[in-house]
Amino acid sequence: MLTQIQTQKQQLKILPQQIQMLNIFHLNVLELDQRIQDELEENPLLEVNEEEETVAVEKFAKESVQDYEDWEEHGYDDVPDYKMEYENYFNSETIPNVPIKAFSDFRESLKEQVRYMGISDKELQLADYIIDCLNCNGFLLQDLEDMADDLSFKHGVIVETEDLQKVVQIIHQLDPVGVGAKNTRECLLLQLHHMAKKGPDVKMAIKLLENHYADLSHRNMEKIMESLSIDEEELKIILRLLASLKLKPILEEFEGTTVNNNIIPDFILTVDDERGDIEVNLYKSRSSSLYINQSLMETVQFASANRDKSATQYLKSKLSSAQWFVNAIKQREGTMMQIMKAIVDLQREYFKTGEVSLLKPMILKNIADKVGVDISTVSRVTSNKYVDTPFGIILLKNLFTEGIINKEGEVISNRVIQSAIEGVIENEDKLNPYTDQQLVSILANKGINVARRTIAKYREQLQIPVAQLRRMWA
Repeated sequence: MLTQIQTQKQQLKILPQQIQMLNIFHLNVLELDQRIQDELEENPLLEVNEEEETVAVEKFAKESVQDYEDWEEHGYDDVPDYKMEYENYFNSETIPNVPIKAFSDFRESLKEQVRYMGISDKELQLADYIIDCLNCNGFLLQDLEDMADDLSFKHGVIVETEDLQKVVQIIHQLDPVGVGAKNTRECLLLQLHHMAKKGPDVKMAIKLLENHYADLSHRNMEKIMESLSIDEEELKIILRLLASLKLKPILEEFEGTTVNNNIIPDFILTVDDERGDIEVNLYKSRSSSLYINQSLMETVQFASANRDKSATQYLKSKLSSAQWFVNAIKQREGTMMQIMKAIVDLQREYFKTGEVSLLKPMILKNIADKVGVDISTVSRVTSNKYVDTPFGIILLKNLFTEGIINKEGEVISNRVIQSAIEGVIENEDKLNPYTDQQLVSILANKGINVARRTIAKYREQLQIPVAQLRRMWA
C-alpha cells in the first residue's frame, strides 16, 4: 500500500560558486596570476589595466631610478657581466670566484624515478604532489586526509585518501630508501624491509621496531629481551644493526653558496622601529586593475530581441561570469587583509622582534571568531601563503600552534617548547646526550616548566630519538 509521509530535515548544501570562491582563497600569488590570465583569455568582457598593478612595498621595486647611461658609460663600467648574473642568483653577499657546480634537488631525482615505475597519469600527478610535500629530510609529515582535501579543491576532482596511500607505497620503493616515511620508526623499518638478505638479526630488528619501539624509546631492555626471547648479546647485535641505518631519508648537505629561493610572499609586513607600529599590505593588489569592458557591457545590456539569441545569451553569461570574478577577487583581498591583521593583533610582540619565544598559542578558531568568518575560510586563506617580515619570509601555517599549560599555570605555545628542545639537543655532547628528565631541568632553568611526557611528545614530533639512540648514532 502506497503511503505519503511528510518530513522536515536540515541539509547543508554548498553552491558551485562557493566552491570556486574557496578555490580562489586557496591560491597563492603565482597561482592567482595564472588564474586571472586564464580568465582573461576565456572571457572577452574581462580586461586588466597593467599600469595600475603596483607592488605594495618599495622593497620589491627598484630602490632608485638609474640615470641615463650611453654605451660608452655602460660598456666600460669595469663590472664583469658574470657578477651581475651571480648577484641575481645568490642570496648572500659573498659571490663565488669559481664556476657554479650544478646540482639538483632530491625531489627532482624522485620525480624522474617515478616516471619509470609504469604508473597511470593520475598516479603520476599524485606522486609529484606528494614528493613536493616532503620536507628537507625526506619525511612526509602532512596528513593524507588534509592532502586529499587540498587536491580535491585545487583540481576540482575528488581524491580519496586511499589513492594517496597507494602512491605513498610506490614512493617508498624509490631511492634513497626511507623517503616518504612519516617518522624515524617508519624510516628504519623501510630500510630493513629493503635489505636483500633478511637474516635473523634483520627479522628480529623488524619485530622490535614494530612491536616494542616504545620500550626501546624508554630503554626497557629487560622487557625487550623477555618479549623477543633473546639474550643480551643478541640484543647488542640488533642495536648495532639499527645504529648502521639512517635516521633520516635525506642526509646530504649541499656545500657552497646558498641559492636564492623563489618564494613570492602574499603579504608585506613592515615595522616602524621608532613608534613600534606594524603595517601590513598585500604584495600585489589585483582587484583595482581588473575591470569589465564598458562598451561590450552596454551592448549586452541593451541588446535587442532581434539579434542572435545564442550570441546574446553567450555575452550575458560571460558578463555574469566577469562580474562574479571581479567581485570574488575583491572579496579575496578584503578577507585576506582582515585575517592577516587579526593574526598581527594576536602576535604583535612576535612580529616586532621575530623571537619564537614570544609566539603565542593560536588556532584557526581564534582568527575565525575574531574576523567573523568560517574556520575553513581561515584555513584556505592561510594555506600556502607567506608573509615577508623584517626577519625573513614566514609561512602563515607555522604561526598556528597549540598551547599547553605549564606547571605555573601559564599557557605556552608548543612551537616555543619545540624550538627550545631543538636548541638544547643541537648543542649537547653527542657522546653523552641529555635524557628527557635532564631536558626537563634544562628547560626549567630557561623558564619553561613542563612535564617529562611533554618533552617526550614534542621530541618525537621533531623526529628526534631518545638519548640512547642518539648516542648510538653519534
